[in-house]
Amino acid sequence: MASSTFLLRRLPLCAQTGRLSRPSYPAFTALQQGWSRTHIRPSASLYSTHAAADLDQTNKPYYITTPIFYVNAVPHIGHLHSAVLADTFKRFHEMKGRKAILSTGTDEHGLKIQQAAAQAGLKEIELCDKVSKRFQDLFDAANISYTTYIRTTEPRHAVAVKKIWDDLLERGYIYKGHHEGWYSVSDEAFYPSTHVEEKINEKTGEKYHIAIETGKEVEWTTEENYKFKLSAFTDRLTEWLDNNPEAILPKSRHLEVQSWLKSGLSDLSVSRPRSRLTWGIPIPGDDSHVMYVWMDALTNYLTVTGYPWKNMSDSQKAVCGWPADAQVVGKDILRFHAVYWPAFLMAADLAVPKKIVAHAHWTQGKMKMSKSIGNVVDPFTAMQEFGTDTIRFYLMNDGGLIDDADYSSELVAGRYKKLLAGQLGNLLNRSTSVALNPSNKVPKQPSADNVHPDDKVLHKKLEALPGLVDEAMANYRTTHATQAIFDMIAEANANFTHCEPWKLVKDPAGHDRLQTVLWYAMESTRLATLLLQPIMPTKTAEILDQLDIRKDERSWEHARLGQGWVKDAESRKILPGTPMFPQVKAKK
Repeated sequence: MASSTFLLRRLPLCAQTGRLSRPSYPAFTALQQGWSRTHIRPSASLYSTHAAADLDQTNKPYYITTPIFYVNAVPHIGHLHSAVLADTFKRFHEMKGRKAILSTGTDEHGLKIQQAAAQAGLKEIELCDKVSKRFQDLFDAANISYTTYIRTTEPRHAVAVKKIWDDLLERGYIYKGHHEGWYSVSDEAFYPSTHVEEKINEKTGEKYHIAIETGKEVEWTTEENYKFKLSAFTDRLTEWLDNNPEAILPKSRHLEVQSWLKSGLSDLSVSRPRSRLTWGIPIPGDDSHVMYVWMDALTNYLTVTGYPWKNMSDSQKAVCGWPADAQVVGKDILRFHAVYWPAFLMAADLAVPKKIVAHAHWTQGKMKMSKSIGNVVDPFTAMQEFGTDTIRFYLMNDGGLIDDADYSSELVAGRYKKLLAGQLGNLLNRSTSVALNPSNKVPKQPSADNVHPDDKVLHKKLEALPGLVDEAMANYRTTHATQAIFDMIAEANANFTHCEPWKLVKDPAGHDRLQTVLWYAMESTRLATLLLQPIMPTKTAEILDQLDIRKDERSWEHARLGQGWVKDAESRKILPGTPMFPQVKAKK
């Protein structure tokens, strides 16, 4: 199999040392050469489905993943949504002082790649190199702080996949047999008859079949291949979900997976004959078959942790990150991540992910985005039109876990004008106004024991805000977090208007009250900006610089009422500047 060169922004974590350091390329070569076909059976006490509790997790970093993206087509706004969602939670945990790992990358094997390359007149690896770079360029442009960018055509990934295969084969969970069923080339998956429905082409009258779950066309296929005993894991998967009611978010997706399990599971095809598929990882010991793309692809989440963890101590394994704390996926690939993937892990005696977060999709004009319709949103164009942080904010503010969200330039412009410019930007400009605060000094902090009656509502909102945001982020609901933040900002603006500081500045007797009004406005801006850092890292840094908030005052412990400018407040200088959110117009 042809392999690509390494395309890593920050090379893989803990391949040998278990640290978040940058190992050299030869380190990976040594790891690959050191891999042995000798089977190493992990201890069940360490790698059972309860392994996360058994291993010392004291130093475990927070590990979150995006799905790896298929390179048969260029990235769209939905791909960016997955990446920004994962990046937001990774940054949030870093803000709280925890080391964090974020992996993303591209899925580069399978029949769709083979066909797309042939249509483009390219070798498969040439197509993979081209499209994978486009995804990496997008994530760099969108300020995705990934720690590893994984490609499934890398040699290190083949090592991990072969180890998983050998372990499952040795444990008796893989066998060779004949398989027939409805196969979707687009989904790279077989579907049982109960998950398929017949359709009629309105133009030709011809009958065809689609997978109910994805709407993709399927065809009846019969072939010899290797199969995984998925049916043997119905009870264990059911027990896992019953005992962990928040393992899959949102709750509706959790219930959906449980309903699948109640319907029963069939054994899963995990290889394709080389006569049908050549672009993939060969089955160890049988070159006439190629690895099923989903077993190959899903293993990437282990690859980036240095799996198979050869010659590593338990403490080194713990800081590699596994099991994943959260795996972000689109709802269309939930079955692969919530049924197949945990079953593979259980079969290999490895810990399952702690949480699977399945988000909804994006539409345009309330219609599903489709290349054939021509309504697919180019994320590069969107960021050029509105700026990176604006698009990041829109995706986190409007993109949900349950219901599909609509995308349009007009909607983005509306959120920008009303929330970013009209609320946050307006409060920043008001609180740093030279006309009201010509000294550019931080206003004197009022006593929390004697809050002015006009400030009590805002004061309570400021006290409650960190807890509301923390709860929202713990439940992976960025929309709830932004709602709480902008609810507070709206109250801060209303309070500012009600107190009329432009009148207080003209009255010497109103000096102390003016200082209090300005402090609440500035403190509201500071606190909101701190909490928006994971979503809008660049713009929030600019605002905090303007407010003279030092780099060591931007962590979670400072995201509390009254925890800004706690040292040397009298020497700080607020920088009045140009509008942080200048006017923008949506392009027609």
